[in-house]
Amino acid sequence: MIVIPAIDLKDGRCVRLRQGRMQEETVYSPEPADVARRWEDEGAQLLHVVDLNGAVEGTPRNRKAIETIIKAVSIPVQVGGGIRTVETVTGYLSSGVERVVLGTAVVRDRAVLEEACGRFPGRVLVGVDTQGGKVAVKGWTEVTDQNVDDFVGRLTGLAVYAVVYTDIARDGMLEGPNLEGLRRMAGACPVPLIASGGIMRTEDLRQLRALGPKVIGAIVGKALYEGVLDLRSAMAAVN
Repeated sequence: MIVIPAIDLKDGRCVRLRQGRMQEETVYSPEPADVARRWEDEGAQLLHVVDLNGAVEGTPRNRKAIETIIKAVSIPVQVGGGIRTVETVTGYLSSGVERVVLGTAVVRDRAVLEEACGRFPGRVLVGVDTQGGKVAVKGWTEVTDQNVDDFVGRLTGLAVYAVVYTDIARDGMLEGPNLEGLRRMAGACPVPLIASGGIMRTEDLRQLRALGPKVIGAIVGKALYEGVLDLRSAMAAVN
């Protein structure tokens, strides 16, 4: 299991939100590329970048910032937020992005996921954002009636790299991950899991690792930016 620093982009800046609410932001840097270099210097093996504007508006809005991040580091970068067409997937992957995260597109139009996985096997992740056991879409602004367990079960047979599982209630709250939800997901999901939301201590990471080999990564955001968790210590805890 690896620790993956998150870089959330809003209006070209590196920010963090509380439970995905766009009006509740904390700006950590006007230069996301500097943040990316910092995490690489501290030993990160992978970066998780989210276009928050894109997630809400349905089309990429921070591509320039993402391009500067890709040029600034030598480690892989995975990107999510506003990716709802195969053309957008192709554009990102051809620009140097290692993998893309599809969320709303998977819920609204499964054909997009199927075509993307067919054309780019192993380079597509599915973002499963959950609230009360239901799948949320459009940058968490809408909660659907789709049950999370049923939703991930339908990924069987597709060349999905992994599912990024985020409990919205935990995101940006520094209250620890939803271990029970992740344990259930590990049993229901046919592909590996990357945990996201609420991780704040090395003990949280050890508990995630203890869920078994299905959990291959943990995305950490606010805890790193607030200095609650040190990246080097976090990586040591899971190794």
